[in-house]
Amino acid sequence: MNVIACAITGAAAGFNRTLIGAASRAARGVSGGLAAWRPGQPPGRPYRAAAALAALIAAATPATAADRVKVGMVTTLSGPAAVDGEDIRDAFQLFLKLNGGRLGGLPAELVIGDDAANAETGKQVVDRLLKRDRVDLMTGIIFSSVLLPAWSTIAESNTFYVSPNTGPQELAGERCSPFFFSTAWQNEEPPAAMGQHVQERGYKYVVGLAPGYVGGRETLAGFKRTFKGRFEEIYSRMGQVDYAAEISQIRTLKPDAIFVFLPGGMGINFLKQYSASGLSRDIQLFVPGFTADEDTLRGTGDTLLGVINSSEWAHDMDNAANQRFVSAFQKTYNRLPSMYAAQSYDAAQLYDAAIRDAKGKLEDKDAMRTALRAAKFASVRGNFRFNRNHMPIQDYYLRVVIRDAQGRITNRLLNRIYADRADSFAAACPMKW
Repeated sequence: MNVIACAITGAAAGFNRTLIGAASRAARGVSGGLAAWRPGQPPGRPYRAAAALAALIAAATPATAADRVKVGMVTTLSGPAAVDGEDIRDAFQLFLKLNGGRLGGLPAELVIGDDAANAETGKQVVDRLLKRDRVDLMTGIIFSSVLLPAWSTIAESNTFYVSPNTGPQELAGERCSPFFFSTAWQNEEPPAAMGQHVQERGYKYVVGLAPGYVGGRETLAGFKRTFKGRFEEIYSRMGQVDYAAEISQIRTLKPDAIFVFLPGGMGINFLKQYSASGLSRDIQLFVPGFTADEDTLRGTGDTLLGVINSSEWAHDMDNAANQRFVSAFQKTYNRLPSMYAAQSYDAAQLYDAAIRDAKGKLEDKDAMRTALRAAKFASVRGNFRFNRNHMPIQDYYLRVVIRDAQGRITNRLLNRIYADRADSFAAACPMKW
């Protein structure tokens, strides 16, 4: 009887090796097609063939529960946007600290790389984390201009990526991905909320200022989606520190208001220079939340007092998950968390819930995807669920910059401007679940 059992086992193993070998040989035949795919192009036959081959290999090697999980974090830890990357890193690490260093019950290791807000550097870090460090999951990238050039490498490796910040149009519509999830927003949504508010306030002529990269252009596009008056656009360079030319241009144009998206140190530099120019007394300033967030307020003093901004989250939101997060973040890092921190903390919560629901079977991509889609965690923002394109359906709010009772320059929640808001590209996503 034992001989027969051994023979059956050996035959099954041989079949698996044969099947995997055939799939691997076939995969090499489409590798050129995969290498040629980039965001902005239809997936095409080679991409679909690779997905089918991945499923074939998975069928031959049933997934078992992992004994640990390794998460690769690529984020910006140098240059003007480093303050944002630090919040993303610190919030994810905080979740691990509060949960005994585990995700979904598995011991977790966070491997961190600095992309320096540079696309080529980001691609190199992604490649290193996947090939050398062999991470199981990924997160962390701030800028669309870093994420999109690296996306084909992540997607081809069948590695799940949860975005704690950017949600580019390229991954929201017809080219949505079964491996991309966002715990932030689709790029156009926070500015669309502000555009709606400015429209309701009756402004007729607004000038928009943003860095000239994918996220910057999408931010101004989102504002234009809901603001119906005259709108002119000015684009600056990524990492710019001197905004004299842009401020001079705004002075010449004489708009009723300006809408400014400049994350991290770029925003700090512009806002100080704008205030010093005296224009802030005559031209109303509006910003999305990430330009008047805690990371920016730490460097601008009272420059932004009274400025209204739009966000899906605020540190004074009254729910138990948020109160626990904000209290722990302040206690650990001696500062208030930003939107970047809240979104990263939720990314950690999402992975934690999904790994647990998938019973630790990280290689069972279907089980992990189903668990990620279910989003069985208490988000710090309250209302949260995924749309068909894996972008959030959530509420958006107005916040105002104040000096609180402790003397801190910070945000206070005002009111909800959108409830259960879905992004404008989800209907074009072909995924059905």
